Amino acid sequence: MAKSELDLWFIREVLPLEAALMRFLRRNWREESDIADLRQEIYVRIYDAARHGLPRQAKPFVFSTARNLLIDRVRRARIISIEAVADLDVSNVPEGEASAERQTIARDELRQLQAALEQLPARCREVVVMRKIDGIPQREVAARLGITEDTVEKQVAKGVRILANILLGGEADGGRALMTGHIQKADDR
Repeated sequence: MAKSELDLWFIREVLPLEAALMRFLRRNWREESDIADLRQEIYVRIYDAARHGLPRQAKPFVFSTARNLLIDRVRRARIISIEAVADLDVSNVPEGEASAERQTIARDELRQLQAALEQLPARCREVVVMRKIDGIPQREVAARLGITEDTVEKQVAKGVRILANILLGGEADGGRALMTGHIQKADDR
């Protein structure tokens, strides 16, 4: 594709979406100081991809590119904030990527998990987040928190039991119902 044709397409189709793109980035990225850089990186990705062929519709292409960049940034950070993923606005993603229903269900499940995590005792929550969400090795968690590896292991087990209980419709009772087998199956209730 000729550079001038690509430039005209970019000016005519992509740049008018800048205000909406900036709102999307501000709504979905916590670090305001990164917004201008994110916009530029999105523009570079769009321009490079359009060299191989112009998309049929610019708007879904722009917002899909923006969403994918934010996801890439979160992955690179290696600390995946449940809140960040749950709140990513996917309303501008083109049809066919993932159904709105599946996206809504996934977002709701993440919010439920986040709410369940908030019900854990503080130390237990801290250990579970470090081990299971941040992926920090058990030994490092123990060193950072000044506790033994055995304590880390017990706190993770306790946290997982409590989370399972909450997510299965129980209460945050320390997971005792799970340990003693007193949780009824959904079809027994």
